[in-house]
Amino acid sequence: MNAGKVVVGIDGRPDSENAIRWAAAEAAARGVPLHLVHAFVWSEFRGVPLGASDMAPGLRAQADLIVADAVELARKCEPGVPVTGERVDGFPAAVLRVASRHADVVVIGSRVTGRLLRLIVSSPGAELAVHAHCPVVVVRPTEDALAGSRVVIGYDGSRPADVAVDFGLEYARRRGLPARIVAVRANDKDDDHALLAGVRRHALAADTELVEVTGHPSELLLEWSADAELLVVGSRGRGGFARMVLGSVSQTMLHQSPCPVAVIPQAAIEGPV
Repeated sequence: MNAGKVVVGIDGRPDSENAIRWAAAEAAARGVPLHLVHAFVWSEFRGVPLGASDMAPGLRAQADLIVADAVELARKCEPGVPVTGERVDGFPAAVLRVASRHADVVVIGSRVTGRLLRLIVSSPGAELAVHAHCPVVVVRPTEDALAGSRVVIGYDGSRPADVAVDFGLEYARRRGLPARIVAVRANDKDDDHALLAGVRRHALAADTELVEVTGHPSELLLEWSADAELLVVGSRGRGGFARMVLGSVSQTMLHQSPCPVAVIPQAAIEGPV
């Protein structure tokens, strides 16, 4: 459910700084608080010393420092946004899935250590992409990832794609950006008029650029999102889109997309269970 909060997963690596900046800007645009979550995995393993010793301050203390530094960065990025942070015992996929129950959007970096990258491009990532209770945004660590000039939305006529249109057009409205909807047909026999009928009726779609193409979804969306600030897709759709997040196509998008990628999980459409 919409809870009025942006959540960002953190782990202390420099690669995560763009994710924090993106999440802080999104919280400011929405007028909601920002909450930073560090998944403390070491508590899940037996025999790992977590407290302070003569040689080191302890893993828990290091984790708390990661949270404190991330909160400081977020407050510098957006001084007007209320920022909180916490360390939560558990694996990232499970921790962020729980956090998503109380969030408008969950944000992670695309190369925030191996384990957070695997949230999206391996089986734990498939779990988050399907079962998170809000949209999931993956932010690349390079500065040019935040320099686009429009919002691009992948559309195939499915229910997740309809929600992706809602999310993408609302994002474009808040940021004052033009939007481009790329409708990908599996073949030339698809009825393009029926495919885009719902999009044309959308309240925010009057000035939206509509592009109709036929071919491989990931290749076409990479091409049409070259100038994007955000690319939005559903996690389960028709045809090629059905594998966009859960298979090899998702890895192409998340590794090669020139901009942040927002995924609309199935659980966010179905509602809490």
